Amino acid sequence: VQQKITNWLKNETGFTCLKTKSTNINEIIKYDIIILGGGIYASGIAGLSFIKKNFNKLKDKKIIIFCCGASLYEENALSKSKNVILKIDVKYPLFYCRGAFYFDNMSFKDRVLCNLLKKVVAKKSSTYEPWEKALIEAFDNKNDWTDKKYIEPILKCLDNLN
Repeated sequence: VQQKITNWLKNETGFTCLKTKSTNINEIIKYDIIILGGGIYASGIAGLSFIKKNFNKLKDKKIIIFCCGASLYEENALSKSKNVILKIDVKYPLFYCRGAFYFDNMSFKDRVLCNLLKKVVAKKSSTYEPWEKALIEAFDNKNDWTDKKYIEPILKCLDNLN
């Protein structure tokens, strides 16, 4: 899903797209602006460890981060959890792009984790949080909520960086 968002950004900006897993830091440090996109999981944003690992080489770069997840967008939830999600003290702009939920396409590990989470949420007797409600509603269906509108705030942020 983040690949779809990445492609939209690439088409709008002309930026080069690189995958952190297969890219050497020396290929990235030649750029002044870096946009990192990854799925959001309980452990954080996929790919963010690349920024942390190479922080000293990237500290003078302009960095924007976007994450993709199945939950509805909620500004308060994102603001409150920003430091937890990023797990770094630097204040990078963070954007949320609602993605997709395809249980059958998940890795075995992710399916097990989602099933456990679903069971925990289902046992809850109080009102559901928005992400919990989205999980329950999405679980038995294939859902794709990606929308090009999600890149608009990222593009505005880029304009402000220049």
